[in-house]
Amino acid sequence: MEINNGNTAYVLVSSALVLLMTPGLAFFYAGMERRKNALNTLMSCFFILGLGSLLWVTVGYSLSFGSDHGGIIGDFSKAFFNGVGFEPNGDYAGSIPETVFAAFQMMFAIITPALICGAIAGRMKFSALFVFVTAWSLIVYYPLAHMVWGVGGFIRELGAVDFAGGNVVHISSGISGLVACILLGKRREYGVVSYKPHNIPFVILGAALLWFGWFGFNSGSALAADGLAAHAFMTTNTSAAAALLSWMLIEKLLHGKATVLGAATGAVVGLVAITPGAGFVPIWASIIIGLLVSPICYFGMTKIKGRFGYDDALDAFGCHGLGGIWGGIATGLFAKTSINSGAQWNGLVFGDVKLFVAQILSIVITIAFAGIATFIIVSVIKLVMPIKVTQEEEAQGLDLVEHGEVAYPSFNGLD
Repeated sequence: MEINNGNTAYVLVSSALVLLMTPGLAFFYAGMERRKNALNTLMSCFFILGLGSLLWVTVGYSLSFGSDHGGIIGDFSKAFFNGVGFEPNGDYAGSIPETVFAAFQMMFAIITPALICGAIAGRMKFSALFVFVTAWSLIVYYPLAHMVWGVGGFIRELGAVDFAGGNVVHISSGISGLVACILLGKRREYGVVSYKPHNIPFVILGAALLWFGWFGFNSGSALAADGLAAHAFMTTNTSAAAALLSWMLIEKLLHGKATVLGAATGAVVGLVAITPGAGFVPIWASIIIGLLVSPICYFGMTKIKGRFGYDDALDAFGCHGLGGIWGGIATGLFAKTSINSGAQWNGLVFGDVKLFVAQILSIVITIAFAGIATFIIVSVIKLVMPIKVTQEEEAQGLDLVEHGEVAYPSFNGLD
């Protein structure tokens, strides 16, 4: 097929927008952390721009979108972008150069492991995090991307759909974050003192950059500047708007005041929930998806987390795990083949049960695969190197201990 310059330009711009989401996530997370861990939290996301990019070019793209092996993984035929050039790849994007498609997908491979950092913030050694992100990308992300999106992929063959990464990005990172934070253990004062965000303006800045970048994330996944891209753009914004207002309402009813932190969190969980169905569900359904994701995630972050006592520091599981699961289920409820023929069947609301069952199966498989693989990765790392800072180092702060820098040199108060 001939290259379409308009589509190529749109996906290139979308790729840049998705890249911006990772520094946005860094600010979102860093604002919620304590002063003494602000730089470490920023760095935990930011360094993946380098590591994730090189891993993707060398082996990641090939393992994700190379020739299928058993429905689980690609091969090394495209390692170091061998054969990836100006010509389109008809299997994935027939009107843009394969290099552009690969660049767009690279940005997803960068931000996904960064999401996990929110669950383990404030107590993991940076060297161990570096090893973890490398192993997780190779063992979890690339196989899962192939299973869901790759030709011959196991989950794709079930008939399940994932427009922009509900399974691949959000459920995988959320579940992995939950497993990792449990294995890593709690912060030294967890359950004793109240951990408060040190810079809520950072959180708003991060949420705004995420919202802005998410238009590239979701509408760019149409891989063309067309009606489907416009549709995904609108469902994305509508779900975020509904979830923001829904979270504010919950806080007003329960606590009498709507918080800035809550509004930012609501917007982000709305973006998470619409991701798998952005190009499949009607715009009116995105309102329902957004309105319901906030109470689901709020319940998870307060009641479930409180009941089981795990230290998901910045609620990566509560936001991305639970939000992604709801989004995948909602796609099975509301998807319409008339919006996107990539869905083989209509959703349950429209009278067909097949897609709903496929979505549930895909979610269960993703949870099991990501959870078990992460358990193995963290367990092996713990055997070969120190993975957690000491209590003394944690008290001092990871900025100074791990990086020899502090974000606020003039600050001398208690943290």
